[in-house]
Amino acid sequence: MAVPFSDEASLRWILIAFEFFIGLALVYNSKNQPFPRPSARFGWLVLMLATLVLIGQAAPKPMTIFAHFVMLSGLGGFGLVAGVYQLAQTQRDVLVAPYSGMMFCVGVVGLMVSTWDELSTAEQWAGFLTIVVLGGGETWLIFRGLLIGKLPRAWSQAGMVALMQGRLTGRNGAIECFEKGWDADEEHLNPMAYVALHRIHTFLDQDEEAQNWKTYLDREGGESAVAREYIQAIHDALTDLDSQAAERLPAIENKESE
Repeated sequence: MAVPFSDEASLRWILIAFEFFIGLALVYNSKNQPFPRPSARFGWLVLMLATLVLIGQAAPKPMTIFAHFVMLSGLGGFGLVAGVYQLAQTQRDVLVAPYSGMMFCVGVVGLMVSTWDELSTAEQWAGFLTIVVLGGGETWLIFRGLLIGKLPRAWSQAGMVALMQGRLTGRNGAIECFEKGWDADEEHLNPMAYVALHRIHTFLDQDEEAQNWKTYLDREGGESAVAREYIQAIHDALTDLDSQAAERLPAIENKESE
């Protein structure tokens, strides 16, 4: 099948560079996610396939442009479904969906352009409308995921995981995760993050920081705004780390009876 591009060899290299860009962006930015595994795994998958295609360029018959677009459409479609699920349902990742959407758009639009001359007028109009819809959807994914994507619930969950593992400080430690685990739109998460930060800093004998977070907690209604079981889980995790340091923790307040 003839492809209406002036220089197919240059286009192949552009597509390979595009795939490496997507893979590297996913792997690099995954470390800024509360749960980096989904985007990192998908990024390495893209890099592996791009490397195989790159090696295949030395073959007598390298991968055709049409096959390249098919691969981008399939891989992008798979990542798009998985990414939207992570973005909307689990709220643990905001990277896979927009980056997969880029690959899907490039693949589908490339396939349309490759077969444009063979389409009827009605099919060309349908293809044009499809391109418009894809562009609008990808724009929404970029704004929703890359520009304004926030994962306060996931950061709070990651903070508890780090706390259970004994990682209190450092990159993606419990303190850093809980500091990102609040949101103006999900106010019920705020006291949960504040009480965790208050307890951790108290455990570390950092009285000034602990008092600051206690002030924030009181503004949100105090410990009565947080489930007792949640606070108890924090106490238990800190006690497992160092029972002597855990003696600094204050007693858990009982909720006021209604």
